[in-house]
Amino acid sequence: MRNEILTLRFVQAIPLIVIDVLGTVAAFLIAAWGTETSTLVVDTNQFALHLALLALVNVLVFALFRMYNNLWCYASVDDAGRIVIASLVGSLLGDILGALAFGGRFPFRVYVTEWAILFIIVSMSRFLIRINAGKRSWSFLGVHEPGLPRTLIVGAGESGSLVASRMLAGNDEVNGCPICFVDDDSAKVGRRIHGIPVLGTCDQIGLLSTQRGIEQIVVAIPAASRKEKQRVFDLCIDAGCKVFTVPERIKDIPEEQLGRVVLRDVEVPDLLAREEVVLDEGLVGDYLAGKTVLVTGGGGSIGSEIARQLIPARPTKIILFDIYENTVYELFHEINERAKKNDIEIVTEIGSITHMPALREVFERHRPQVVFHAAAHKHVPLMEFNPREAIENNVFGTQNVVDMADEYSCNHFILISTDKAVNPANVMGATKRMCEMIVQKKAEESDTVFAAVRFGNVLGSHGSVIPLFKRQLKEGGPLTVTHKDITRYFMTIPEASRLVITAGALAEGGEIFVLDMGEPVRIYDLAENLIRLSGLTVGEDIEIKVTGLRPGEKMYEELSMGDEPTRPTANGSITVICRVRPEVQTTDERLQLLSDSLTLGVPELKAALAEAVPTYHPETK
Repeated sequence: MRNEILTLRFVQAIPLIVIDVLGTVAAFLIAAWGTETSTLVVDTNQFALHLALLALVNVLVFALFRMYNNLWCYASVDDAGRIVIASLVGSLLGDILGALAFGGRFPFRVYVTEWAILFIIVSMSRFLIRINAGKRSWSFLGVHEPGLPRTLIVGAGESGSLVASRMLAGNDEVNGCPICFVDDDSAKVGRRIHGIPVLGTCDQIGLLSTQRGIEQIVVAIPAASRKEKQRVFDLCIDAGCKVFTVPERIKDIPEEQLGRVVLRDVEVPDLLAREEVVLDEGLVGDYLAGKTVLVTGGGGSIGSEIARQLIPARPTKIILFDIYENTVYELFHEINERAKKNDIEIVTEIGSITHMPALREVFERHRPQVVFHAAAHKHVPLMEFNPREAIENNVFGTQNVVDMADEYSCNHFILISTDKAVNPANVMGATKRMCEMIVQKKAEESDTVFAAVRFGNVLGSHGSVIPLFKRQLKEGGPLTVTHKDITRYFMTIPEASRLVITAGALAEGGEIFVLDMGEPVRIYDLAENLIRLSGLTVGEDIEIKVTGLRPGEKMYEELSMGDEPTRPTANGSITVICRVRPEVQTTDERLQLLSDSLTLGVPELKAALAEAVPTYHPETK
């Protein structure tokens, strides 16, 4: 395959090589004629051989400077500088080698003139490719090819310039006809980028969209704060156009891959004004570096992201333990090469946390020092009808992993909990509160540091509302919301995983850590924004249907109970609950009650769970 690619590149480079050879010959002949030394130069013995050597040297130097495998349809000022240096180096090296090979040199003024002419020929050959590639959409000439959406670009900086140049180059993955820019830097207003005018500030997005017939907006301000971006997205939503944005780390994309930059839809995480929590690698390094780490539920949304985020901390081994082999298999092949480069071994283990022999075997074989416990049943409506499975997996599965971590003297054990554990109204939340109690009780008895982490809804996780909305939107609607006023706290998968890892560094034993997730978000507003960001109208193009609360669903979630005081931690975005509730002391008795109730029916199981978890108040019908 590699040989085929190299052959293809060589074939594609032949026209440029021919142009450079002919350009070298023409440049010398024109230079000799222009400097009135043509008789002296052309009549020189071995002139043809000398000229052939100079052409060969130029081709080799140009190849060294990657002038035959560059994407000239995306040529920039940097590429012009490369041509200057390459042609200069080729001329100087040709002069030196010619003198050594033939015992003589052409006059110096011939070389100077030849270099200038060669630079013009080489530049024109490359930049004609650039001009030809952009023939589809010359906005500054007032040409708009039918079918290309008229585009307003937010951000007249490096990223916005890149978007415009890709559109002008006819890149199908950055599709559109750039009509104008807006930028809050007033010094840029009235200027032009690639011939495209900067017509105003972001506050004028709506007005300009109407005046200029804008069909889509590209937000190209990756360095802006979340608050600034939210303001811009709100203005774009009000404009009623389809909205795209650029990759967050567009500046980190290698030069040779810039042609592959693809616009992406605006996602709900883009609309969260709160800045994401970042992982303090210096803080987490001490308890993870050189350690063996077990991630239960390692193939799930949170578990898999924890595994990804662990790699920079350089543990010796990461064990992915999950009952579902497909996601573990995919994750292994995704991260294994990156892990190897960091001298980290990735191990996959298939099994259930409810199966003690399998669990014990994993602990016996690998002797993990840090455990992140993400394995759980989490879907609220499903667990309402399957409380036995929820109790066996979430409660007694957690008890099994906790016992193994204690028995094998792990350093840290971190439980992934949820805001639904606070005053739970459903089975899933109640089982998670029971898990917190198990962890806090064991923390009082063990040398292992046991702690828990609570966070809200995780955007993009399996079964979360956003993938559902996007699927419904793709199918033409309606988008379904259980109640018009229902609210939830939201965070991203990477953010949730960073919180879990950071909590391990902060934990001393028995804590429940909570992330400052800002203000809760109304689900109905999310649905409306997703529709409007697609350039559609709510109620006309796409309906939103209110279906009614599901069993066990709360109107709003809480992050702590009223009698759970919190205090700040070394990480300003994380607080810790600093009081253990009294019922934790009788955890063993509560577990026995649940164990004795596993053979009962659904109503009796819920009643037993309510007795075991005093803050749980199940619906009664």
